[in-house]
Amino acid sequence: MAWRYTPGSLPGTMMGWALAAACTAAQAWPGAATDSPSDSPSDSPAVSPAAEAAPDLVLANLSPAHAGRVEVVGRADDSLGSSDAASQGSVRAEQIRSRAALRPGELLEFIPGMVVTQHSGDGKANQYFLRGFNLDHGTDFATQVNGMPVNLPSHAHGQGYTDLNFVLPELVQRIDYRKGPYFAASGDFASAGGADIEYRSRLDAPLAQLTLGQHGYRRGVLGASNALGGGATTLLAAIELMANDGPWSTPEGLRRSNAVLTASSGDAALGWQASWMAYQARWTATDQVPQRLISAGRLDGRPFGRFDAVDTSDGGDTARLSLSGQWHRRTDAGTTRWSAYALHYRLQLYSNFSYALERPATGDQFGQHDQRSVLGLATSHAFSHEIAGLPARSELGLQWRQDQIRLALTETQRRQTLATTRDDAVRQDLLGAYGQTAVELAPWLRGSFGLRLDSLHNRVDSLSLSANSGTAAGQRLSPKLALVAGPFHRTEFFLNAGRGMHSNDARSSTQAVDPSPPHDPASRQAVLVVSRGAELGLRSQALSGLQSSLALWRLDFGSELVFSGDKGTTEASEASRRHGVEFNNRWAALPWLLLDADLAWTHARFASGARIPNAVEQVASLAATLRAAGPWQASLHWRYLGAGALTPDNAVRSQPALNANLRLAYALPSAGPGSALALEVFNLFDRRLNDIQYFYASRLPGEPAAVNDRHVHPAEPRSLRLTLHLGF
Repeated sequence: MAWRYTPGSLPGTMMGWALAAACTAAQAWPGAATDSPSDSPSDSPAVSPAAEAAPDLVLANLSPAHAGRVEVVGRADDSLGSSDAASQGSVRAEQIRSRAALRPGELLEFIPGMVVTQHSGDGKANQYFLRGFNLDHGTDFATQVNGMPVNLPSHAHGQGYTDLNFVLPELVQRIDYRKGPYFAASGDFASAGGADIEYRSRLDAPLAQLTLGQHGYRRGVLGASNALGGGATTLLAAIELMANDGPWSTPEGLRRSNAVLTASSGDAALGWQASWMAYQARWTATDQVPQRLISAGRLDGRPFGRFDAVDTSDGGDTARLSLSGQWHRRTDAGTTRWSAYALHYRLQLYSNFSYALERPATGDQFGQHDQRSVLGLATSHAFSHEIAGLPARSELGLQWRQDQIRLALTETQRRQTLATTRDDAVRQDLLGAYGQTAVELAPWLRGSFGLRLDSLHNRVDSLSLSANSGTAAGQRLSPKLALVAGPFHRTEFFLNAGRGMHSNDARSSTQAVDPSPPHDPASRQAVLVVSRGAELGLRSQALSGLQSSLALWRLDFGSELVFSGDKGTTEASEASRRHGVEFNNRWAALPWLLLDADLAWTHARFASGARIPNAVEQVASLAATLRAAGPWQASLHWRYLGAGALTPDNAVRSQPALNANLRLAYALPSAGPGSALALEVFNLFDRRLNDIQYFYASRLPGEPAAVNDRHVHPAEPRSLRLTLHLGF
């Protein structure tokens, strides 16, 4: 049977009127700027990088015009006395605006030790690296936007698929990140860490932004907010339209449209926020190619270059439409929070990584199709009390999520279906409950103790092979511990430990036979896989203007079970162990100079001692941000992605990559508040780098047999983008 997807099933037609409505709303509010006091921490005023890094409080807005209030602004990432781990922290909007970013997903590179790359078209989810994990497209790193999970379980392409291309960087107010399975509120996919991306609920002034760059890059953003009903409710609307061909010989033809509409009301004591988001994209991909082909320089008698594609029909299209809401109330009895979300999502993805290995006559292209509806609800209540006379604060929480999914894996040629490998209808119900208590054990010692229960139920209806239908369920109990000593001379010490888990693809938990002919028997895999982690760390601000943190960590997994959406089967491997060191620094060296230096080293092995392929061993980041007294700003960012084993025996290793990006900005106050002209230069020194490297067997057209080879996806060459930002 042939499986085909109907594009109209997700209201792609709704995107047109939705974007028009958002644009009309934005243009209708020329006087939307407001300087009313912020109603939540996420809307606190931005400060300069130097002030942000200074350990002392800064008093601002004390002019007669602001005599009615005093705003106290601390350093945005000063977490002494509030963090539960040395590797936990926050990134503020001011930092995000200060650096050049090639893609929206690179927002996560502000997390120390995180590297974000791409091995296919820019409409596809990024590739993420952290703590010795090739996280693929998101497995083991849990990401949320405005309280809505982004990771997609039992995804057609990869477990925990995390596509952040819908994120609007101009709206991001804060990114709160954490690493390790030590946090009771974090469940599935959070073993390596997680990040919560929070959007602004209001803009200081309407914005209009236009970016033009090489390789056909065009991007426009409009946004505004306005107080309605006498100021009781704030409405924010933003729209993005983007196009890019990239440096590829076959133009990428990326077309992306994005819209956000948010309503919010209230303050820190009582308030709510509701967000509607719509996003769609289509693209042609240049996937990774074998190194032997680049070295030979010819394919089928024609020249073949570094930016050429073997299969020029790879690519895809995707869309998502979501509605989410958050509500909170803070009283003397405690703080209660509710959040809910509904998401409709689709993806059609066409890839060819082995070219003519399996099907020499038609090529090895395959299609992956994912369409789902997701519902979710979360609530928590935190309250203060005493335990044996010691001050304490406890939190109880409940989280529920349901995914109803239609999945297919097909054999294709130039995006035309030839055969169906598997076709499945999947329902997943995930319920998580947790409790945690923080206790002040002594004036210099506090502890946090938590317990989390996760229960996952899968139901799979295999429409192409009934033997793989069935149900499966799993539960995991995960204790959490944190001890924090200090501060001593503005230095704190941390001990963390905990269990975590990630879910496996639902189809792997019910399979009985391999979906590909001749349908050999296949063993069912665990619904949930356990992880165990521990960390020792310190965070210090003993030196004025310098914040440093050091973490020594370890993470064990019961099994490196990975569902391969490319093949429709589960690839099981043995238990694994990773440990490493992270050293992070943020230094306001001078009033006009801010330096960031992050270093990470990881040792990753299977239980047998063999190397874990694609486990990067060293990651480093160095950034210098200059803010002169005049209109100029500049930042220079170096990123180093170290080498790692590509095979378990370490016989083949990846090549390290050192990249640099530059951003220059010039303020244009005469054009309106906040107006500026910015130049971004990516791959400043035009180095021949690879975004990703794999080692596997492939067969090119005309080759008599398969060849084991390094396969690479080149990073983009030096490119320039010029942005005009207008404030009103």
